[in-house]
Amino acid sequence: MPPPPPPPPPPPAVLCYHRVGGPLELGVTRVPTAVFERHMEALARDGWHTLTLEGFATRLQRGVVASCNEFLLTFDDGYASLAEYAYPILDRLGFTATTFLITDHVGSLNTWDVRYTWRRLAHLDWPAIEHWKARGLEFGSHGASHRRLTWLSDAEAAAELERSRETLQRRLGPDAARAVAYPFGARDARVQRLAGAAGYDLGFGGVRGNGSALNVSRVPVYLWDAGRTPVGVRRDVVGRLGRAIAHVANRCAVGTSVMQGVRCWVSGVRGPYPAPNA
Repeated sequence: MPPPPPPPPPPPAVLCYHRVGGPLELGVTRVPTAVFERHMEALARDGWHTLTLEGFATRLQRGVVASCNEFLLTFDDGYASLAEYAYPILDRLGFTATTFLITDHVGSLNTWDVRYTWRRLAHLDWPAIEHWKARGLEFGSHGASHRRLTWLSDAEAAAELERSRETLQRRLGPDAARAVAYPFGARDARVQRLAGAAGYDLGFGGVRGNGSALNVSRVPVYLWDAGRTPVGVRRDVVGRLGRAIAHVANRCAVGTSVMQGVRCWVSGVRGPYPAPNA
């Protein structure tokens, strides 16, 4: 019998940051500006290059990695502080990135979230998004209102995915509507099917994807990932351990969903999330 074919090479690494700089929070998603700058400068010095969504999709479809020093840099939620702290660093280094926007909250405050900071945080507005898009940064969908899609009915989840994609197409053109980052990284076969039906080519989830285009793995960068380079691009023991910890932290990230559900359940008002255990 012929030997089994070798496994396909792993796709390029995908990093996921949330907040960079700005006010302190009670959560773990904020990365200090100095840490983010250290990460990016170290990667640039070591010869790493950022991929566009098109470049990433091409490598994923072909099952080859042109270079072990390529990665896709992403941001979730689209906070306004990115334009102040993160984007100028990328511009200086010649890096690109994709920011996944909560389209119903562009230009407004993060009222979708539990308040982890003293004051509500602002999201990027459309003029800022258009400015940075013109400078080479890319944008995609993080849902319309950051609802946990796996907790929704088919109709509700489809509406979230479709409304967000339509907004991006209308405001930024078709290229901005090709990829979705599932809120909270929560996805299953049903959600992936709905994302494909809505017109998305790429879907980004948590640390452990299955390699398919609509279940791409990403490694979130949390507060404790403060070394020279983020664990998501490391292939050593530290990297494997860091990815395992990030996976556990990502799986535990249900605070917003649960608190929103409790709030609606206590008030007796139907809201964006079901009551716990509904």
